[in-house]
Amino acid sequence: MATRKKAAPTKLDVIDVALKLAAERGWRNLGLAEIAGEAGVTLAELFAQHPSKTAILQAFSRRIDVLMIEVAGRDAADGAARDRLFAVVMARFDALAPHKEALRRIVRDTALDPAALLSMACAAEVTLTWMLELSGLSANGLGGALRRKGLGLMCADVTRIVLRGDSADNNSTMAALDKRLARVEALIGRLRRKPAEAAA
Repeated sequence: MATRKKAAPTKLDVIDVALKLAAERGWRNLGLAEIAGEAGVTLAELFAQHPSKTAILQAFSRRIDVLMIEVAGRDAADGAARDRLFAVVMARFDALAPHKEALRRIVRDTALDPAALLSMACAAEVTLTWMLELSGLSANGLGGALRRKGLGLMCADVTRIVLRGDSADNNSTMAALDKRLARVEALIGRLRRKPAEAAA
């Protein structure tokens, strides 16, 4: 009688598993072995995909960036740069919404982790650049650096408000974003289109 082969364990998405565990147990003491075990992958497979917890966060940020770019590219707003930027930022917050509880725990648990903060800051630079590009705003030169700085501060501020709230309603997020966009305009001057667009 032939022996029946054991079914291969189901492999789950590592990023999804890490976020689920973070929401349930927190991020600080969550081990890579726990993530691998829950995802059904070996430690070698986990290392090949994401060699650290910080790498998992970076990969998650890239995934959200892709969703933001897909939505903003499909539903690009016409009119003023501020309106386009508003739509882009809201597309990112919408993509983050299903992971709110995990993000609460991660933000709290990485507050005193310099390596994680530096890594996330680097990932944020990429995100901010794409937000400006999608909005038709230049991310280059001194003006671009100022825009990224102002936009980064604004997004961090609105993120804190979003993570504090329990409502799934976007109204409070939209109101906070609209209010802070006005501050960003005052800080870095009038939001301008890229030179090529302005010339056209």
